Amino acid sequence: MIWQLDLALLIIVVISAIAAITVKDLLSSAILLGVYSFLLCLLWTEMGAVDVAFTEAAVGAGISTAFFIGMIYQTTRRTKD
Repeated sequence: MIWQLDLALLIIVVISAIAAITVKDLLSSAILLGVYSFLLCLLWTEMGAVDVAFTEAAVGAGISTAFFIGMIYQTTRRTKD
């Protein structure tokens, strides 16, 4: 394991998690959560947990993000901000 790569990925994961929480737009938040899941997938792959990384890529970054985006497009806004 390369600890510099682990540290860089962990910092980017934390930044993407904070960004997903603080952003106001739901679509941007869903995309940032997909980025968060993909970065965790990369982190687990680098750590040697390939089976966990594959599951995170398929479920977390793939299907969940698609469901989030699909449900966001099914909602309507009450106000025009």
